[in-house]
Amino acid sequence: MEDRGIALFNVDGAVHALDNTCPHAGGPLGEGTVEGDEVICPWHGWKFHIPTGICRKNPNPSWNVQRYEVRIVDGVIQVALPPKTD
Repeated sequence: MEDRGIALFNVDGAVHALDNTCPHAGGPLGEGTVEGDEVICPWHGWKFHIPTGICRKNPNPSWNVQRYEVRIVDGVIQVALPPKTD
């Protein structure tokens, strides 16, 4: 199984999952500050829209973080991971 860091966020009662690694310098987004529907990377302050993963600092799609589908079943958070690519 492939190792991945995933950060979970609760925004107004909805759970969202993003890749935990900031594409700028590898900062841990799960340790960032949440303001409204944005997470701010703790290393350099880059902002990401939690529901979409879109980078607010630089609108280039290569700077967005991967967003994962989430569902909650019997109180357990389940994150859908895409198939591993080689």
